[in-house]
Formats: sequence, structure tokens, C-alpha cells
Amino acid sequence: MSQSRKMSFLEQLLNIGSGFIISALVWEFVVKPGWHLQTSFTENLSITMLFTVVSLLRGYIWRRLFVQLDNKNKNGASHGPHQS
Repeated sequence: MSQSRKMSFLEQLLNIGSGFIISALVWEFVVKPGWHLQTSFTENLSITMLFTVVSLLRGYIWRRLFVQLDNKNKNGASHGPHQS
């Protein structure tokens, strides 16, 4: 059974949403002190949000591509061998 677009989006939303929280915390408590960077918490969230949106779109596009490839393979296999 293939995954619906809605479920693909929900999966990526949960995956990337949790990544957003982890990234924001790592930036605030590891990157800033480790590299002596000076950014406000609001700047941190803005930067993290930009990368999160890019990651969400990337993950959704890859997921849908693989669902299409899987469907194509399943449909092609059900028609038997092709003759030239």
C-alpha cells in the first residue's frame, strides 16, 4: 500500500518539527558557546526556521518521488515482461 500525500506530509512535519526543536537547542547551548557566536534567541529561531522549512520541503519532495517510483515499479511488475 502506498503512502498518501497527507501522511507523507504529516510524517515529514513530525520529523522536521522534532529536528527544529533539537537544532534550536543545539545552536543555543552548543554552537553559540562553543564557537563564541553572538546571536539573539530570536535570530537563532529565525535561522533554524529557515533551514527547517527547506528541510521539510526537501523531505516531502524525496518522499513523493520514492512513492511514485515504488508505484511505477509495482504497476510495471503486474503487467509481466515487456517485449521489444
